[in-house]
Amino acid sequence: MKKYLLLITLIIPFFHCAFQDSTSKPPEPESPIPVSRFEQLYSEKALGCHVENGNFVFRLFAPRATQVKLALFKAPSGPAHETVFMQRDSSGVWEAEIDKRLWGKYYGYYITRDEEHTSDYHENTLIPDPYSRSVSTQNNYHINARSYIHKSDFDWGNDTWATPGDPRDLIIYETHLRDLTAHPSSGCEDPGTYAAFKEKIGYLRKLGVNAVEFLPLQEFANIEIPYRDTGTEVYNTWNPYERNHWGYMTTFFFAPENYYGSAGNMEPDAYISDEGRSVDEFKDLVRSLHDAGISVLMDVVYNHTSTYDPHPFKLIDREYYYRLDGDGNYTSVSGCGNDLKTERPMVRKLIVESVLYWMREYHIDGFRFDLAAMIDDETLRTIIREAKKVNPDVVIIAEPWGGGYCPDHFSDLGWASWNDQFRNGIKGQNPHDRPGFIFGSWDEGVTRKNAMRFLLGSLREDGGQYREAAHSVNYLESHDDHTFGDFMRLHLGINGGDDIITDPLSHGKLSPEEMRYHKLAAFMLGTSQGICMLHSGQEFGRSKVIEINHVPDPDQGKIDHNSYNKDNTTNYINYEIVRQNRELIDFYGSVFRLRQVYPQLRKAEREHLRPYYSDSEFGIGYHILPGNGDENELIVLVNGSADRDAAWKLPGGMWSRLFSTHPFGEERVINTVTLEPSCGVVLIRR
Repeated sequence: MKKYLLLITLIIPFFHCAFQDSTSKPPEPESPIPVSRFEQLYSEKALGCHVENGNFVFRLFAPRATQVKLALFKAPSGPAHETVFMQRDSSGVWEAEIDKRLWGKYYGYYITRDEEHTSDYHENTLIPDPYSRSVSTQNNYHINARSYIHKSDFDWGNDTWATPGDPRDLIIYETHLRDLTAHPSSGCEDPGTYAAFKEKIGYLRKLGVNAVEFLPLQEFANIEIPYRDTGTEVYNTWNPYERNHWGYMTTFFFAPENYYGSAGNMEPDAYISDEGRSVDEFKDLVRSLHDAGISVLMDVVYNHTSTYDPHPFKLIDREYYYRLDGDGNYTSVSGCGNDLKTERPMVRKLIVESVLYWMREYHIDGFRFDLAAMIDDETLRTIIREAKKVNPDVVIIAEPWGGGYCPDHFSDLGWASWNDQFRNGIKGQNPHDRPGFIFGSWDEGVTRKNAMRFLLGSLREDGGQYREAAHSVNYLESHDDHTFGDFMRLHLGINGGDDIITDPLSHGKLSPEEMRYHKLAAFMLGTSQGICMLHSGQEFGRSKVIEINHVPDPDQGKIDHNSYNKDNTTNYINYEIVRQNRELIDFYGSVFRLRQVYPQLRKAEREHLRPYYSDSEFGIGYHILPGNGDENELIVLVNGSADRDAAWKLPGGMWSRLFSTHPFGEERVINTVTLEPSCGVVLIRR
């Protein structure tokens, strides 16, 4: 009996501390950890909410908090039904352990800080967990989020990653999850959702892509500050839509965006509380894409956080989490006003753990890192090292700028990156005065030799930026700037920048001239060494015409070059226009099938490639010698001139036309081949 009394005596103090509610006397405040110790703070403990030894354990890194209280809720709004004071360890981690079943509950933290460091901090503000796996949010720019404790029983079956062994095998389709299914013409049952996207997998397979790269799907701040409202903290004069549609304003790095779940909505001030359904719905989409042989890549934003909502990092400790100038203001190299201090050990830990979480929990095959040049080198090295431990074939792609431009450095780190030099050289930098090769022009700084380099993988031995062609993500269009179709319309003078377009269908129909340029560009993209990427809608010459509606936007009806804020038909894929331009879609499909059947068109070793110039300035190409177990000998030729033929003298032997952008005069050629303007051909010697 004495043993039991002793045990009870030992246990009671622990439970008194762990379950002390808000009406009880709180423990004595801790002293804040000084700024001078920030760089030494690190903890291997699992942060967030976890089940350990049957109990729920909550951990929050808040180094200069003097007191932290965990609040538990039964609903996404309303008062807490239980509060628990937490204990801090020497690394700045606050902990509480609870032996109750908490599945389906909501939670957050109340933090007390010393008076010296109170910027962006309010003691009575509920702070959701930065490690939230699921959240509820309110449809306003304050979001009023609460973390949700979701038990996912999702059955993956035999699913695992769908990454190819060689990244050069990838044909990436960059897309916004909602845009592909939200237009009334999509025919989807629940438009704009994870479930609806599954209905378009057949379209992607027919097109011939084998990877999708989703614009950000981590929970982000969809809603921005009211337009021209003098009562807000910041006076919004730039965004009449009051929205961030693309998603480059991440708030929670471990939770999927719940607007895209079956419970998602944009009813003002309503709560989106899907009770974790978006978690399982996104997993179901990933599994369905994998079943179709399509890899899943995520665009992730670890260089800054959401700007106008009370982001957890701002409330916990802005001086730890953010880069500040000498006056204590957020730096804005990102252009978003709150650059993340990735070099802090616990920030690096969060970024790396986020990446690994999406790989393990959601079977994500790879990532594109937004403004990756803003992430410190140690973090970059740690990301790729740890990710490859989980999946050796993981796809890691950088947007190689953000306060600098360094695709060569990313290549040294083993990262692939977007090859904007390919984009600018082949398509052009802007439609008005810097068109590129396909229009019979040289963009600034681009020469005939440069254009040849793009076809061969932009390798350093040819004056390029990459150690290997597997690091070159070749593309003509992305979510940024004009679509390729609009670039062409503006350059050719089909439309002017101030034209008001009232009939999107006739506007979207491609002319024979446009079709010819589109096919040449698609041909060059599909026959260039390295990774291939196209943006959603590029395959049918998509135009982004700003929707005419009630929003006070003076540019309605014009072509848009920055549609980040428009959750409307400006961005949605219109399938009536898809059907109009079926010829171009079928051509893209043919190019991609050719690329798959003849792997040397994407991953021949440089020693087997020979540059091949014509007698014309814009006649370039390359000869692929047999090698690597493939005995096919190919020649790829393109004529970028708008008005002159280009001729090549061929190596001896009989050559046959394998593929061309236009009807080719001869099926077999021996000595020479001549290409009309704006054309391409692949020849084979069997």
